[in-house]
Amino acid sequence: MALMSPDFLNTGNLLNVGGQAAVTAILAFGVTFVIVSAGIDLSVGSVAALSAMVLAWTATSQGLPVWLAVLFALGTGLACGLVNGLMVAYGRLPSFIATLAMLSVARGLALVVSQGSPIAFPDPVSALGRTLGGWLPVPVLVMAGMAVVAAVVLNLTYSGRSMYAIGGNEEAARLSGIRVPRQKLVIYGLSGTFAAVAGIVLASRLASAQPQAAAGYELDAIAACVIGGASLSGGVGRASGTLIGALILAVLRNGLNLLSVSAFWQQVVIGAVIALAALVDTLRRRT
Repeated sequence: MALMSPDFLNTGNLLNVGGQAAVTAILAFGVTFVIVSAGIDLSVGSVAALSAMVLAWTATSQGLPVWLAVLFALGTGLACGLVNGLMVAYGRLPSFIATLAMLSVARGLALVVSQGSPIAFPDPVSALGRTLGGWLPVPVLVMAGMAVVAAVVLNLTYSGRSMYAIGGNEEAARLSGIRVPRQKLVIYGLSGTFAAVAGIVLASRLASAQPQAAAGYELDAIAACVIGGASLSGGVGRASGTLIGALILAVLRNGLNLLSVSAFWQQVVIGAVIALAALVDTLRRRT
């Protein structure tokens, strides 16, 4: 990209790439937990929109303090994730079906809360969408912080090691003493909470909560995980790889825009990259 566009390596453009990758990366960190445990979460985009809508509605229409509205938003994401976990762990539903249902429910609730119209975001939270010192996008800092949290959870906690065990062989994990249903609640709860953070960051950039925000972002989040080396078969995945995958998607979109490539062809290129990443993963597992 740098060879084809002299504007690509400008500091301002690189920071713009980081800002564009932030929401996808934060969503993808949560999805990484689910994919590592051999599941899938299709609801993160809708949960992000619903959480942002709850924050805006409670802070503006209901007059709650901003800090309390933020807690309500995070609680909304956590609740949606726990419902997913209950359906998967105790209802024995396939994660695809359970999270597909939550995708529809969360999007519908966002429309109900907002009556289909955007709601202005409170100013203190809108600061998340601005820059620090006039040059560093705050979403990049939030993305870095959530990357650290995801890495710590995956590598240094009991739940993180359980994710790899469940994804590698769920029956073996159960026989080794891991309480698989309880850990699945934790996994999907984390995914929902990360989705809520992503929704808040996205709405702060737009300065308003919109019921149709983050539509299709769940696919970008899954793509970032796969491009970053996570295996859809479970048991493999790292927060650092997911971050790289999200940045690759952002670099592709940004670079293709700088090269004036049609938005239609951009979808073709990104789809080809995702297919190539999945093929590499398949070949790696065969060997």
